[in-house]
Amino acid sequence: MFTQLQNPLAFAGRLLLAALFLPAGIAKITGFAGTVGYIASVGLPAATLAAVAAIFVEVVGGIALVLGLGTRLAALALAFFTLVASFIFHAYWTVPADQAYVTELLFFKNIAVAGGLMVLAAWGAGGWSVDARRAA
Repeated sequence: MFTQLQNPLAFAGRLLLAALFLPAGIAKITGFAGTVGYIASVGLPAATLAAVAAIFVEVVGGIALVLGLGTRLAALALAFFTLVASFIFHAYWTVPADQAYVTELLFFKNIAVAGGLMVLAAWGAGGWSVDARRAA
């Protein structure tokens, strides 16, 4: 039974993962000044460059997941991006105890997302993808 569901589940998984990154990237574009300010607020140098890089990774990576195009590379890039962002922006161990719960929740949610992206990188996009069509 699960063999028959592999392609639709892989496709749905790619769409759900992209649903995290595409809207975030678009929001960074529409609120660019705020994005740069938020990045600068955590002490990162070259906040404007970091914002542009984040937008690129989230939008291009999200589109790649939707299409199943360059899926393994996109998933690895998004996993790396997510892990780095988690340690910088969701460092729950640095915030006051009354604020730690939500920050910790976001941190571990991102760790789980990175894990899912690594599984996608390992197994590929599935049959319902541009990658599969190109390989055929």
